[in-house]
Amino acid sequence: MNTVLITGCSTGFGRETAACFLERQWNVVATMRDPSASTLPAFDRLRLLPLDVTDATSIAAAIAEAGVIDVLVNNAGIGWLNAVEGTSMETARRIFETNTLSMIAMMQAVLPGMRDRRSGVIVNVSSSTTIKPLPLLSIYRASKAAVNALTESAALELAEFGIRARVVVPGAAPGTSFGSTARARVAANGGFPDAYAGFVEQTMAAMQQHAASGAVTTAQDVAEAVFRAATDPDCPMILPAGADAIAWSEGR
Repeated sequence: MNTVLITGCSTGFGRETAACFLERQWNVVATMRDPSASTLPAFDRLRLLPLDVTDATSIAAAIAEAGVIDVLVNNAGIGWLNAVEGTSMETARRIFETNTLSMIAMMQAVLPGMRDRRSGVIVNVSSSTTIKPLPLLSIYRASKAAVNALTESAALELAEFGIRARVVVPGAAPGTSFGSTARARVAANGGFPDAYAGFVEQTMAAMQQHAASGAVTTAQDVAEAVFRAATDPDCPMILPAGADAIAWSEGR
């Protein structure tokens, strides 16, 4: 029976993805900073492990405890919503550390075993903002665009060893806590620059209108896309997940 390790499983996309793989009879290693906060139902095929993807010691401990990993799903990440001018360099580094560099670290942790077995799949969760640029998401988008570029090139390197790498790009998901958490993070870091007040108001209104349109992404959309990326050899390199992401990828 195959084993998948998924990062960022406490809520949202990660939690739903773990449930999706469990329903399909996979062994699931669900990781998160604090496993005691998990709301996943108990399964004999489910293991909860602590993992801070920005900490090398934590990564090494989780990989050692997990054992053989057939599929790695890099889902953990943080959101950010502000202008370039309103983003401190400390915050920018934290966004890239969590959203981009941690994926590299996780890939490097599992690849020796996959390479020895000459099999394995890596699925990196990115964002549909890499398809369509949106204001106030410049830093976040850049961190996710790097994930796309990284995965596309790594896939060429890894094919030699029977390893596949794919990207899933979710759209806006107002049904998850991702957006509210990002806004709280912005408020905690000083908010938006005063000069951008009018622009921010217009942009936020447009985002709320989009969320109310119904053409959005659900956690289930993302889970199904991740499962396809993990199991379908013919899956596109970059797979949109959710009605809005699919529409944007088709130029609509």
